[in-house]
Amino acid sequence: VAYARPDSWAKLAFEYSPQREPMIVSVVTRGRSDDANSFVVEGRCAWLRIAKLGPAYAFHASTDGSYWQLVRHFALGDDAPTKVGFEAQSPLGEGCAATFDEIVFTRGRIGELRDGT
Repeated sequence: VAYARPDSWAKLAFEYSPQREPMIVSVVTRGRSDDANSFVVEGRCAWLRIAKLGPAYAFHASTDGSYWQLVRHFALGDDAPTKVGFEAQSPLGEGCAATFDEIVFTRGRIGELRDGT
């Protein structure tokens, strides 16, 4: 999650689709939320990456931790300080379990947004 304030935030998520398939999704909220489904994941794990590029962000996801697919490139629209963190949620049902591992913070710019690196 990249969070500036209640009406300015974005999330990159690995969650079930309405068809009960594990999927990469994103939400960007700038006053109103814009939800987008990306791709179905075969299996029970995914790698997620948030990169800050000047005033914008890039969301990438990977099924193997090596090849990164661009999910979304966007700006939140202001210069408010933004916090980046993790969340697990289960808005419906009995709850969920989530494991976050291989967490890495690096300084430096990522390469081309669409070349898989």
